[in-house]
Amino acid sequence: MTNKVTKAVFPVAGLGTRFLPATKSVPKEIMTLVDRPLIQYAIDEARAAGIKEFIFVTSRGKSALEDYFDHSPSLEAELERKGKTDLLKTLEDTNMDSGAIAYIRQHKPLGLGHAVWCARRMIGNEPFAVILPDDVIAAEKPCLQQMVEAYEEKPSNIVAAMEVPREKTSSYGILATGADHGNMVEVTGMVEKPKAEEAPSNLAVIGRYILTPKVLENLEQKQTGAGGEIQLTDAIAKEIDGEGVHGFRFQGQRFDCGSKAGFLQATVSFGLSRPELRDDLMGFIQDIVHMDKAAQ
Repeated sequence: MTNKVTKAVFPVAGLGTRFLPATKSVPKEIMTLVDRPLIQYAIDEARAAGIKEFIFVTSRGKSALEDYFDHSPSLEAELERKGKTDLLKTLEDTNMDSGAIAYIRQHKPLGLGHAVWCARRMIGNEPFAVILPDDVIAAEKPCLQQMVEAYEEKPSNIVAAMEVPREKTSSYGILATGADHGNMVEVTGMVEKPKAEEAPSNLAVIGRYILTPKVLENLEQKQTGAGGEIQLTDAIAKEIDGEGVHGFRFQGQRFDCGSKAGFLQATVSFGLSRPELRDDLMGFIQDIVHMDKAAQ
């Protein structure tokens, strides 16, 4: 088995009901932070990590997502005619080479583990990454690149991890930990969405994974877990006494863009990081704060 991670799975079959009515006609992954859709941030992160094959697990109503990565000859020709080379370069960066993307249908919403299992034939007998576009991570070195480098040093199943408030453990997969090696920590147990008083720690799994093919064999058993779904966490946990599991404390700031509050926070943060937007946006925020204080 090669240690090189060149394939990534993007589970994007969800309906995005928390963002209705917008997601009635627009896939959640196409919703934009400033001027780039969520899925573009995920793709750029994967590219930086050396990913060459991109596997999308989709469902009905996701055609706009597929169209986004296609070429737009008429738009490209118009930009070229008008000499808008910067915009043309931006547009070209969204295009994907023929054959680089594969689309797999998940016909029933049976859980994240099931979504990953749907991509098994495309993955084959190779290590692979899983990226959840809802988790947007701002980092000097992209999160998945950090994880790939850690995997190359210590091949095993690796999950991105961060500490969360104890009262929020019921929203995450939580790790029980053993030996701590700084950014890498040995995992001795994994619990999906435990109550705060039952959580083994406050170290939560975030939507980045590097997994071995053995996890796909575990998913093949289609055992249901929390919520009656096939949980990816459960399939990974079976490798604790096998090929091993490590939590990786990544460097960066994570935004939960699966929630409205997290999406708005990410929009403000990414807007402020743009030099051409920072002054106007910061001035607006300061005006709002001053008005709020005056009203009090």
